[in-house]
This record gives sequence, C-alpha cells and structure tokens, in this order.
Amino acid sequence: MKLATLRDGSRDGRLLVVRRDGEAGAPSSDAWPTLQRALDDWEAAEPALRAIAEKLDAGTADAIPIDPHRLGAPLPRAYEWIDGSAFLNHVILVRKARGAVPPPTLETDPLIYQGGSSDLLGPRDAIELHDPAWGLDYESEVCVVLGDVPIGTKAADAAKHVKLVMLANDITLRNLVPDELAKSFGFFQSKPATAYSPFAVTPDELGDTWRDGRAHVRVRSTYNGEVIGDCDAGPEMHFSFYDLIQHIAKTRRFGAGTILGSGTVSNAERSRGVSCLAERRMIETIDGGKPTTPFMSVGDQIQIEGFDSTGRSMFGLIDQRVVAAAGAS
Repeated sequence: MKLATLRDGSRDGRLLVVRRDGEAGAPSSDAWPTLQRALDDWEAAEPALRAIAEKLDAGTADAIPIDPHRLGAPLPRAYEWIDGSAFLNHVILVRKARGAVPPPTLETDPLIYQGGSSDLLGPRDAIELHDPAWGLDYESEVCVVLGDVPIGTKAADAAKHVKLVMLANDITLRNLVPDELAKSFGFFQSKPATAYSPFAVTPDELGDTWRDGRAHVRVRSTYNGEVIGDCDAGPEMHFSFYDLIQHIAKTRRFGAGTILGSGTVSNAERSRGVSCLAERRMIETIDGGKPTTPFMSVGDQIQIEGFDSTGRSMFGLIDQRVVAAAGAS
C-alpha cells in the first residue's frame, strides 16, 4: 500500500491512498483524514486503507490525478524525527573530512541524533539558502515510520513496529557541524528542515526488497542533471532498522508517527557514487589533496529516488532546488 498527503490548506493535509503506479489516488475516509490519525489507530485504519488501495489498483475506485507539486511530506509534522548513521563508510568518510576519528564503538553502538520535526518539507519544496558559508549539503536516506514502540523493545521483536518506509533528504549545513559537535551537545543549527519522498509505502509493498529490517533498494541521487550516486541501501547498512529501534527504545518509548532514518546511504565501492557532497569532497581530498566540488548554491538541483531490483520507482521523486532565503545576502 502506498500513501501520500495532499496539501489542502490545513496544517496536516489530507491523507491519500495512492494507486500502485503513483499516478492517481483517492482520499481516505473521514475517520482517518490524516496519516497521523491513521497511525494512531492503525489496526482499524490499515484494512480500510488497503480496501481503497485494492479498488484503485483494480480501477473500480473514483481516482484523482496525483500532482506531486501539491503533495507535502507524508507526515507534514511528526512527533519525532530520529536519524541514525548506519552506513559505516559514510561515518568514516565524513569524519575524515572534518579531521575527526570514528568512535571506538563504531561497529557495536549506533550513532543517533534527534532532529526537528514540526516543520518537514515536501518532495518538491525549495531548499532555502540563508548563507553560502554554512556549506549546504543534501543527504539521501531511507527512513521508516513507526507505530507505538514500547520501552525495551528488542531487535527480534521490532518488525511489527515498522508501519511505513520512505526516503528523506536530510539536509545538512556542513560548515556549522564542527563547532556544534565541539560543544559535545549534538547537532542543532547544522540540521535545518528535512524533506521526504512523496509516497510512504507499507513494507509488504517492497516485496523481497524489504528483508532483515533493511530496504534493499537502489537510492539514486541526481545532482544538477548528473547521476552522482546510485547506491545500494541494503547490504552495507551495518545496523538494520530493527537494531536502531532496539537502540532508541533502551530507555524510552516512542509514539506512533515517529520517523527513524538510516543515515546517508553509502557504499565502499566508488563506482556506486555518493549520496552527499561531503563524501565526494573527501574522496577528492584523498585523491588530489583538496576538495574541488563546492557545496550547494542558489540554483542547484537535487533529485532523490529509490528503485527496486526491477527498476520500479518505489517512493516517488524528491526534486528540490536551492533558492535564496528571503533577506539573505
């Protein structure tokens, strides 16, 4: 099942059930007008939403065309946005870029940060650049939407808490990161609003692409018309989403509607490319002594899309351009 949120003038939009091809959809019933309401009552909402999906795919439901420019993030605001860094190649490269070493627990203890979640960007929303000196970068990720997660949940029991899968552009201001982390209190200013794919899908929609708590999809990043990354999000995700759930639930519970990210998809094989500019810059430094690719500037475009083994687009396209923020110099 594939879901989206139509911007209708209200803060949280209107939940749409989307036909499998992503071209048309139908509003959910008034019982679950938003995705958050559906997640709050998932046991009752899911079969009702699936019934609509079946009619859409059979061509027996009244459908409206999907205009991606009218879609917000599947969850326009979320109770929590928690991001991991489960691809160790990414951790190693970006830490080299800022002269830091990976933690000694790199392979045994997941890295997690908590981002802002009251203002989440839709798949076609512009990225506002306030100051080029901040070092604007994109990060292509896979993420999951959780149901209620009890404290102490173990990885072996985590599958039932994953309700939806989608993509994210976890935008980062690279040049603000070192000073923030030097204070030993985590990211804040360096992590502006995150953007999400137009569609969130149930794990079964991915078929055998979803296994072992990982989405074995190719995450393609196209930067200014160039495919800069075509990375495999499966095998090199060191910590699965189930592992990440166990980690975050060690001391607290989480409510339905929590979003959990994989961190930047990254492969050790260079031919796969990169899912952020920081990695490309580090590779350039290793090869030539200094980075040659600048960070993002006004007019740049990033597109992010995820494909299964048959080449089918699973989550729709994130397509964003960088614009000058109002009042920016």
